[in-house]
Formats: sequence, structure tokens, C-alpha cells
Amino acid sequence: MPSVISRRELIRKFKALGYAGPFAGKNHQFMKKNGQKIRIPNPHGSQDISVSLVKEILRQAGISDREWDEA
Repeated sequence: MPSVISRRELIRKFKALGYAGPFAGKNHQFMKKNGQKIRIPNPHGSQDISVSLVKEILRQAGISDREWDEA
């Protein structure tokens, strides 16, 4: 089950799931896997990423809670 997470940890988990990046985009950085792009939230000091935003990112990426927990 996704939980509150730091931006650094979010990027680490996406890399463990086979995503490359992050790459610079126009407004947000993104990560890529097989042509799919996932936008990464911009850093905001030491604030963590909320559970609702993590769930939305995972939904867009098609990643299940189980896959996320195992990464």
C-alpha cells in the first residue's frame, strides 16, 4: 500500500521498477519506460509526497500496490 514518501524515494522505486530518468521536462521532470512517461512532482523543500498523489501517479503508470511494495 502506498504511503507518504520523499521525492528521492519515489525516484528510487521507479528506477527499481525499470524506469529511466528523471529527465528534464517543460514544467516537471519525468521518468520513462517503454515509451511511457510518468511526471515526477517538483521538489518543495523537505515536504513529502502525499498518499493521494502517490496513488494517482501509480494509477497513471499502471503499477499495482503489490508491485510498488515489492520495489
